[in-house]
Amino acid sequence: MEKMYFDHAATSPVHPEVIEVVYEAMKNHYGNASSIHNFGRDSRRIVDNARIVFAESIGAKPSEIIITSGGTESDNTAIIETALKRQQDGKHIITSVVEHHAVLKPMEYLEKLGFEVTYLPVNEKGQVDPIMVEEALRPDTILVSIMYANNEVGTVMDIAEIGTLIEASESTAYFHTDAVQAYGTEEIDVKRDHIDLLSISGHKINGPKGIGFLYVKETIFLPSFMLGGEQEKKRRAGTENIPAIAGLQKAVEIIQPQRENRKERHRELRKQLIEELTQKEIEFEVNGNTAKQLDHIVSVWFKNVSAEQLLMSLDLRGIAVSSGSACTAGNIDPSHVLIAMYGEKNPIVAETIRISFGLGTTSEQISYLAEQLATISLRLKK
Repeated sequence: MEKMYFDHAATSPVHPEVIEVVYEAMKNHYGNASSIHNFGRDSRRIVDNARIVFAESIGAKPSEIIITSGGTESDNTAIIETALKRQQDGKHIITSVVEHHAVLKPMEYLEKLGFEVTYLPVNEKGQVDPIMVEEALRPDTILVSIMYANNEVGTVMDIAEIGTLIEASESTAYFHTDAVQAYGTEEIDVKRDHIDLLSISGHKINGPKGIGFLYVKETIFLPSFMLGGEQEKKRRAGTENIPAIAGLQKAVEIIQPQRENRKERHRELRKQLIEELTQKEIEFEVNGNTAKQLDHIVSVWFKNVSAEQLLMSLDLRGIAVSSGSACTAGNIDPSHVLIAMYGEKNPIVAETIRISFGLGTTSEQISYLAEQLATISLRLKK
């Protein structure tokens, strides 16, 4: 039985060329980048070159890039360190109810420390209204954190408009965006969109796990989230993971020039899936903002079909999809994103699966997936 992977939004397979680069770095570049001898300088060159590539990919300066262990650390650093550093300026923070838990959990932590967090709602398309962000700003607002695109339904937020509104206001709030799901797919320009802090993770773009970076605007200094050495110019303690850094650089170099072609390919696969499901005359609807979305994510409501049972039935046939964020997949709680969009009692919440495309996804696999979805959903329908 051929196994088929349709859960690229959870994590992606590592590109073969990235594997080669990681292996080569592990074998030949083992010096500590903080050491002054030749082995250390060799590793330092890898870090410095990678930083340039990362910066160019988002329109930033190399000095504005802090290399981290991934999206979670980047989000935690941006949110918690901003709050602790700026608490004399105010203790009010704005975010949305559909953020990743790497944002929501730090917010909950800060609330316990006495910070006030405003959680903005979304509409039925999963969109945050930029005007609501503007209206929520107060003199004591120190941070706004709105994700670039949602990881469960694929809705892309109006980041440019939100950034412009914050910049034009009298607020001194920093603007942070979790761009983990959007990076490599959307054209990101931190200067154009007035973004102060931005989080990235490597494993969503066919890079290694355990590596990412945080963009921090040059006028902002945040203390290291972890205590220890003085790596990353005292901004992130810990010996640099040279193989992972080299691997992420390669992943970025591969994905950036292909961005538009990949988007078009994902758009074709998405269109094919929806058309084939429609032809099979099964009851379904696509969630999210179909006019402004990540094309590689398709959140589908199969009416009167348990998502959990559908997920398990597909898995028995070698097909991997998900019912929401992989970070909450082991949790019996329903999707907080779908609840925010439709309400807790709506059947959509328990009857939605997420299908996501990426490296290796073929048209033939989409046809097989559609066929299996139709067969299984008809059998499971209540």
